[in-house]
Amino acid sequence: MQLALTTADPGIVCAVAPHGETAVIVRVLTRDAGLVGAYVAGGRGRQLRPVLIPGNLVAGEIRSRAESQLPFARLELVASRGPWLGEPLASAAIGWATALAATALPERQPFRALHGALAALLDAVCAAPSARGWLPGLVAYEALTLRELGYGAPARLPDPDDTPAQLALLDRLGERLARYALAHRQSDVMAARAILRDRLGRIG
Repeated sequence: MQLALTTADPGIVCAVAPHGETAVIVRVLTRDAGLVGAYVAGGRGRQLRPVLIPGNLVAGEIRSRAESQLPFARLELVASRGPWLGEPLASAAIGWATALAATALPERQPFRALHGALAALLDAVCAAPSARGWLPGLVAYEALTLRELGYGAPARLPDPDDTPAQLALLDRLGERLARYALAHRQSDVMAARAILRDRLGRIG
């Protein structure tokens, strides 16, 4: 496997796990190859730690000698979400959205629409003046995730300005995600969603 990520077509860091003393295993959502897990040497070091933050956009190269091997990655930062991780609501949204992709999506299967939806949602979280500006994007992203994985989703979404309807649909989507898309996953990513939902309840 050989995959080049560019600044024009970056990958989205979705999860990072320590590996050994200094390395990490990173999971990156790419447009053409889907979710890809890769080994990053020195990923816990001073230079790469700020690069490998869930939500960040990265460019570089991911390659392996055989399909059965874990790829190696060399990555550089394209756009950082770090400045928003100190904001409780934005941080919770970024954490949940990337964790959902990292946990629910099968590896090395392209989901181009989801890659675009996640990128747009992260941009909105970092640009909108309040959560009302990105809540419709979050609802659409969760609905699209269910649809792309074959679990069905609402054919129509609420009016973007109808915050109570958006939150009501978010609750129904959460039940379907827990029951289907995340039912057989060991990690309790729904806990991250519960934190986000609690914080969103304060705007409704």
